[in-house]
Amino acid sequence: MAEVEVEVEEEASGVCINEALTDDELRGVLAKLQGDKDKEVFGLVCKRWLHLQSTERKKLCARAGPLMLRKMAARFSRLVELDLSQSVSRSFYPGVTDSDLKVIADGFGCLRVLRLQYCKGITDKGLVAIGCGLSHLQSLDVSYCRKLTEEGLSAIAESCCDLRSLQLAGCRSVNDKALEALSKNCHNLEELGLQGCTYITDSGLTSLVKGCQRLKFLDANKCNNISDIGVCSVSMACSSSLKTLKLLDCYKVGDESVSSLAQFCKSLETLIIGGCREVSDESIKSLAVAACSYSLKNLRMDWCLNISDLSLNCILCNCRNLEALDIGCCEEVTDAAFRGLNGDGSKLGLKILKASNCPKITVMGIGMLLDSCNSLEYLDVRSCPHITKAGCDEAGLQFPEFCKVNFLGSLSEPDF
Repeated sequence: MAEVEVEVEEEASGVCINEALTDDELRGVLAKLQGDKDKEVFGLVCKRWLHLQSTERKKLCARAGPLMLRKMAARFSRLVELDLSQSVSRSFYPGVTDSDLKVIADGFGCLRVLRLQYCKGITDKGLVAIGCGLSHLQSLDVSYCRKLTEEGLSAIAESCCDLRSLQLAGCRSVNDKALEALSKNCHNLEELGLQGCTYITDSGLTSLVKGCQRLKFLDANKCNNISDIGVCSVSMACSSSLKTLKLLDCYKVGDESVSSLAQFCKSLETLIIGGCREVSDESIKSLAVAACSYSLKNLRMDWCLNISDLSLNCILCNCRNLEALDIGCCEEVTDAAFRGLNGDGSKLGLKILKASNCPKITVMGIGMLLDSCNSLEYLDVRSCPHITKAGCDEAGLQFPEFCKVNFLGSLSEPDF
């Protein structure tokens, strides 16, 4: 269709559009096209337009070896974002290799974002090449690249000083030395994923935040060697920036950490403390009345066995912008946690409540919740012996129109 329109215009005017418009003018036309499909059609007009469309492309997701990568580098010379990640189910060995990373480092000079999840073949040698060739890199995802150690990551930190996001989930050999290198060199770091990096300790976190005080997102899920000392260091150093902190199954983390977050982190939006069994009512109450109670949107505290009605009621009454809450396996929680939630006449904004395996919550408690919340989209009450579909129907409970209630585990769970 685009070719026909161009030919018609040329015949009517007697002037070839390729002679009339410069490359910069054609780039201006391309920039005004909104959809990817329209941009692809632009490239079908002629070889010149295809070349311009290719050089202006910013993002690319592909699987390719060295030869194809070189061709891609020549064609997509202004590429900003490259995704070579493999999926968990379809990852093949070795996939991307160190030699591929050398080609990327030499050929994609404008690259700012590089994703390499589950690329099992890459080693420190490849990261050294990336550091040398892509010093302006701002985001790197090497999650589950399990051959990487502090040597390669230190090379990235030393060369890519403007790094903003680094994802290292599942990189089991990463230790505190990598965090020390980030602290010394990457002062603009905002996001760091460390899930499952079990060699990370309090010492590493303390070193990290001496230089990286702009952290907004820190995922330390299953880093079971960190404790209150490390978390308190993070909360104090990153008090004005931290929005998301994930500490799932960090069993050494307790009340001191949560109290410190409540005291210092006024912009906290997401807190994951599931499996932190030392956390109790004392610190959760302090969180409920802290400045961050206005910003808190997601709170996961499943398997926090010392949580009771007292602190949960405080959270629900004070954190009025809370959207997702997980209290699964908090066995001491009863219907009393849901009393008096609409005392001031305002409604809760809660969209997701996971309350599986809470044996003391009944249909009455769910009814009180529904009286104060009309925004609920997902409710998980699996393995709650006193809550059944028949019981809810008998009690006349009116769930919001689009609310999914998981009674038996047959529904997929939303994540947060």
